Amino acid sequence: MVEQSAVRWSAIFTATSPSVDLKGDKIILPQSALEQLLAASTNPPNGIANAASSSFTAFDRQNPYADPQQYSPYANSLQQSQQQLPNPLMFRLVNQANGNTVHAGIREFSARENEVLLSPYLMEALGISPDQLASPHSRPSSADADPDADTEPSTAPSTAPSTAPSTAPQITVHAKQLPKGTYVRLRPLEAGYNPDDWKSLLERQLRESFTTLTSGAFLSVRGVKGETFRFLIDQFRPEGDGICVVDTDLEVDIEALNEEQARETMRQIMAKAQTAPGTAEGSSLGQELNIWKAVDGRVLPGDYVDYELPSWARSRALEIEISELDDEHGVDMYVSPKSSRQRAPPRESEHVFGAFTFPETETGVKRITILPTNAELDGAEALLISVHAYSHHSDTADSKSLSRPFRLRAKNITASQDAASPPATQEGTEGHGADEEQCKNCRQWVPKRTMVLHENFCRRNNIACLECGNIFQKSSVEWEKHWHCPHDSASGSSEISKWKHDYLYHSDHQCPACSFVTNSLPDLARHRTTICPGKIILCRFCHLEVPQEGDPFNPSAESLVSGLSEHELADGARTTDCHLCSKIIRLRDMATHLKHHELEKAHRPKPAVCRNANCGRTLHGVGRNGAVGSGTHMGQGPGNDIGLCSLCFSPLYVSLHDPEGKALKRRIERKYLSQMMTGCAKRWCRNEWCKTGRANTNLEAKGSSAQAVLPLIKPLMDVFRDTRTPMYFCVDESNQRRRMLAGMLASEEAWDPEWCIAACEAEGPNLDKAREWLMNWAPMRE
Repeated sequence: MVEQSAVRWSAIFTATSPSVDLKGDKIILPQSALEQLLAASTNPPNGIANAASSSFTAFDRQNPYADPQQYSPYANSLQQSQQQLPNPLMFRLVNQANGNTVHAGIREFSARENEVLLSPYLMEALGISPDQLASPHSRPSSADADPDADTEPSTAPSTAPSTAPSTAPQITVHAKQLPKGTYVRLRPLEAGYNPDDWKSLLERQLRESFTTLTSGAFLSVRGVKGETFRFLIDQFRPEGDGICVVDTDLEVDIEALNEEQARETMRQIMAKAQTAPGTAEGSSLGQELNIWKAVDGRVLPGDYVDYELPSWARSRALEIEISELDDEHGVDMYVSPKSSRQRAPPRESEHVFGAFTFPETETGVKRITILPTNAELDGAEALLISVHAYSHHSDTADSKSLSRPFRLRAKNITASQDAASPPATQEGTEGHGADEEQCKNCRQWVPKRTMVLHENFCRRNNIACLECGNIFQKSSVEWEKHWHCPHDSASGSSEISKWKHDYLYHSDHQCPACSFVTNSLPDLARHRTTICPGKIILCRFCHLEVPQEGDPFNPSAESLVSGLSEHELADGARTTDCHLCSKIIRLRDMATHLKHHELEKAHRPKPAVCRNANCGRTLHGVGRNGAVGSGTHMGQGPGNDIGLCSLCFSPLYVSLHDPEGKALKRRIERKYLSQMMTGCAKRWCRNEWCKTGRANTNLEAKGSSAQAVLPLIKPLMDVFRDTRTPMYFCVDESNQRRRMLAGMLASEEAWDPEWCIAACEAEGPNLDKAREWLMNWAPMRE
């Protein structure tokens, strides 16, 4: 492998707020930077670089009608420079304000002139805050490179400075090739990082989002529960300030910052192991559910217990409930259908159905009712159910280590059961005696004779909430903690109820996969299970679980019309051969292409078959891909007008002018006489108009002399011109077997006999292949 020479290039750009979601160490440079890199990738004679760079955007090498000499006399030099551009491209970024440096890879060359777009990882390494970046709509010009700055010589022309000063950070970008890394050491910034929680996520992030790693930079990995793991990039092999992580076997080592952190991490891992799912102190293990049996379980605060309901009566409503709950706000339940469009287990930020509160008529129970007409159940393989326990910030360490009990049950209910509900009791509907009076403070009915004593006691000890009218004791904790939400009609009488309501409905929640932000957790869950680009789906083309991708706020018209995700649109652009017609079709167009085959198949005329009752061939032949009449199209037609295929007519053919067919009639008569008098002597023959065939089928011979046979064949000779009447000639073994097999298929009454004969001719005497041919190419009987 030829080693690529390093590119000597540098330029100064203004850091600008990115208009796209940049991940890892990726930057976006302007188009002019690519042209300068191409010009700097070789050392052409004087004047050639400028000519090549000026013609780069005009000459298209992929256009077969374009003449390179038409655009530039140095097109060959340009082509050589393109071939010598390093892959992958790597850069060294320097913040002129503070001298911070970091290495980066390139995403694309689509930025505006004199601007560079940085990912959050690069901004942190360069010491740039988001409020320092220039607006993406402004056009600040970069200053000339400082000759005393830490730069490499540049062969590209520098950009002229702008007269208007810019307050945005100025970033010097150098082209710099780094060695392939073989080892990197990471140091966690906090104690308690368990490799099982982030190891696979780190590997995926490095593979998908990083080209380089820089010593001293901070690497962030987002966990599956929304937590963030941060690491310090500490040491490389080979030694240096940066390495390339593309196409290399990279060994990753994790070491604690100090011994104290290592001991604390081990203590937390051991404590977590003691409360692992399935242990006596941990959460229960998930399992499959059935609609006949309830399941008891326990869940630790902050944990999930996942269940799966594989089957239920889909024509009836389904009710899923958790009961025996000690606290309304401690345990919740989430449900998501498992289908090709929904693969992730339900979580608080990603679920389709959720139960957060008790019903008004009972306590200790939360339930979800799913009707059979619910569109979310379309294509559902199973239902995924998760039970989640909340961990409040005011919980003590002992309460956080105590699991919370629950009972989970799923059952089918009828419409009448679903509609039935306990009759609501209305205040004041029951009768009261004439000697009773209602207390104006607590709204209770008491005897008139004790009203004065009751009111004195009631006003001294009880108080009514002016907003909801509920009565509380003045000294009770419930009254002290009673609250009403200023944004909606929610209310409660405990600190955890207020915390949970604010957390669910009035706290900022950021989607981990895109820029969507909402103050409602149910809204985030709806976003994560519908239009979020990070939603996991089962791709119908590559059959892998992948993010659906796309722009959630501006989806493409093709995605809306086709119903495919952006990933499926890209993956479905691959081509394959149609198994029916062998045409090259895009995967995403294959379903429509097969529907055209079905429409075409429904209107195909029946093929004409050979008049010989023992022949298993069509009159005009059957070709590849279900083509009927291919023999005639190729000039190999029957060559006669009496309805025989070319194979059956060949013994009767002579080069004699016979316009009236008298000579043909005599040859047919002699053929019958030969069959009836002497036979064909073939052991497989089953022809009833053949002496051998009758002997093979244990039938009585019709005669062995011409005097006995001529009266028998005379009726056949009288109608030999009528193509609607059969003829009976002996055929070879395979031809006879095809005709017998076609008769077996026709007896199923799914296809017409003509199509069965065509299928056996195309596939030979193979019942399975013939039936497959019929399903692909023959219209079924109505």
